[in-house]
Amino acid sequence: MNSFIVMQGETYQAERNAGVLWTPQIDKSGMVPHSWNRMQELKKGDIVFHYVKGSFVAISRVREDCHKGTKPKNPDEQQSGNEDAFVAHTVYRELDKPLSVKEFFAEIEPLLPVKYSAFQEDASGNSGYLYPCNEELAMKFLELISSLNIFTIEVEQLELSMEVIKKTEHNPLLGLIAEAELEIKTKMRRGKEQFRESLLPQWNGECPLCGIAIEEVLKATHAKPWKDSSDSERLDPFNGILLCANHAALYSAGYIAFTGGGRLHISSRIPEEDYPVYRLRKSMKVPVSPEHAPYLRWHKRIVFAEPRKVKLLTNQEQ
Repeated sequence: MNSFIVMQGETYQAERNAGVLWTPQIDKSGMVPHSWNRMQELKKGDIVFHYVKGSFVAISRVREDCHKGTKPKNPDEQQSGNEDAFVAHTVYRELDKPLSVKEFFAEIEPLLPVKYSAFQEDASGNSGYLYPCNEELAMKFLELISSLNIFTIEVEQLELSMEVIKKTEHNPLLGLIAEAELEIKTKMRRGKEQFRESLLPQWNGECPLCGIAIEEVLKATHAKPWKDSSDSERLDPFNGILLCANHAALYSAGYIAFTGGGRLHISSRIPEEDYPVYRLRKSMKVPVSPEHAPYLRWHKRIVFAEPRKVKLLTNQEQ
């Protein structure tokens, strides 16, 4: 099961009433924009977050795989009839309280992918249609939506408890949120367990920077983060390094990085006189394979805290 963000705007009402997501198969220039072509990735059981004019207003579950069909032409084209389209049928569950992206953007932004993000740095939505939503971001959306839409029973409201429980049991939105949370957590847990198990023997069960070999404090650390990786990249043992908890935190936060050949780079935000505190040396090098190189270079270019800031690359093709 995967998650997606759909930017609907003026098309929301018509698509909700029809119980679908749909886009034309080609644009006026004969091309297929990436956010339209992504419709073909929609599979039965996937979760979709519906964004309209600054807020998420609904969640849905896809009922069947996306297929090629037809849709009514948009009114602004001043033409009647249908056009070839990518079509996915889905069951909409509207939120009683929409989730404002701008209001919660401080929590959302760190989980946005560098490429193909649905949102710009000012929290405004991008102009495409369907965007990927990684599991960490989906869990954040579900957490925020739950906090706004699930009624919490206070002690002094016990006399209303049975009524609230009955409403909860028959609320399809709450059921969808609970199911989605369980499925996403299970997918993440299994994926991270598999990733860790593949890294332990590859790095001889120890941190290559300090030699700590206590398995319980070693972290399987992605070079290209979960939020930016494809499903296969998330499980690729070459997309990571086994590090102790301290060095893993430094690596994930961009305070250290490695070249494609494994040579350590240290951010200028760590004073040189503090290197011994962090068990770091300029000359350090870790043993890597050629397969590590693309991931290590990606991390050094995008995550490493030196000194330019990387902006979200939303509309570039692979």
